[in-house]
Amino acid sequence: MSPALILVLAVALAYLAARVAFDWLARHFLFVSGAEYLLLGILLGPQVSGVLSANTVQGFAPIVTMALGWIGTIVGMQFHLPVLVRIQGEAYKLAFLEALGTLAVVAGVELVVASNLFGMTYAEAAVPAIALGAIAAVSAPAGIEVVARRLGERGTVVRQLQVTTAIDALVGITALGLLFCIHHPEGTATWRPITATEWAVITIAIGVVGGALFHLFLGNESDPDRIFISLAGAVVLASGAAAYLHLSPLLTSMVVGAMLVNTSRNREQIARTLASAERPFYFALLIFAGATWAPSPRVWWIIPVLLFVVARALGKIGTGRLGARAMGVLPVLGPSWGRALLGQGGLALALALNYHQFEQTLLPQIVFTSAIVSILLTDFASAHIVASVVTPLARRVRRQKAESREQKAESREQEAESGEREAGSGVGRVGEGRVGEGE
Repeated sequence: MSPALILVLAVALAYLAARVAFDWLARHFLFVSGAEYLLLGILLGPQVSGVLSANTVQGFAPIVTMALGWIGTIVGMQFHLPVLVRIQGEAYKLAFLEALGTLAVVAGVELVVASNLFGMTYAEAAVPAIALGAIAAVSAPAGIEVVARRLGERGTVVRQLQVTTAIDALVGITALGLLFCIHHPEGTATWRPITATEWAVITIAIGVVGGALFHLFLGNESDPDRIFISLAGAVVLASGAAAYLHLSPLLTSMVVGAMLVNTSRNREQIARTLASAERPFYFALLIFAGATWAPSPRVWWIIPVLLFVVARALGKIGTGRLGARAMGVLPVLGPSWGRALLGQGGLALALALNYHQFEQTLLPQIVFTSAIVSILLTDFASAHIVASVVTPLARRVRRQKAESREQKAESREQEAESGEREAGSGVGRVGEGRVGEGE
């Protein structure tokens, strides 16, 4: 059996297994599927069994580029403006504080480590440091959704976590995309060097063109097959053009998703089409990433990897707490609400893989390994971590509501008793007056 066929079968079996068991495991054991397929890719890859050679893995690079584009489009579909304007501004402020704070904490730590351990200048060390900060900023929404469905809880904490994961994705993808614009390989321009600002404009323009072509060829079509073909064409165009120009397929595709959700009348059908194909692309990305991984040849690679995990946890919990205190919502969200954002998820792996494939990057294996280690350490327990944060707060809210109902019931009873006493007292006084009159 050829290695390519083995990879295709592995992805197909992973998808079927997840389709059968994912919802059941999530409901009964709060288990979020994903990281095990990353391990499967590592076992099949050239570093362990060698079933998938480096050449075979490289042959599937176009599929990985499309998978990155598909994930970016799904992220962009979250930003529907009529829905966003109904959310309070404080939720966005807190989300941006947490995301940017985590990015700054991790990037600062890794900047110092990279410059001292590997003899790099601060300008050179800033490239992998910012990439690691962007990866650290993103959080997995899957565990939050699993816990919310199981508890039937859609309160303030869950809504804040959902807003925060969306903003985390926005900050992470944008930061890495702008990094590619600033640290861009030379020789791409024709007659003069293209500036970082111009590369950023080109990145956004590719996404806008991809979204416009979707409208041009599809219009208001509602047939699922036609939507899928047109959507795949838009994603392939945006992600492929970005990859060819050494830009971020995730950022261009996120622009495509944001454009479609805000300009299409059939946005619900588009969202369903994206969701229906999300898992196959996600599992292909996981297995491919695992097969691509190789340990860094540098001796001290374990130090920045471990510091990444620790700094990210401190950044998520610490900035979340400081932000909630600054916004005055600490009593509502709790001091450890940022702990629910520790799960990494597929977007973190997509960012790391995007950086790993990018030309002229610095310390690509260390950045890639840091993301893989963080995913393996957090994803299996992400739903349980979310439950440990949400469950006590949900119980407290229910208890407060119950106490409020009891107090209102007692108040109504006291008012009723007071009314009866006043009525009885009034009858007595009237009777006494009549007796006096009779005398």
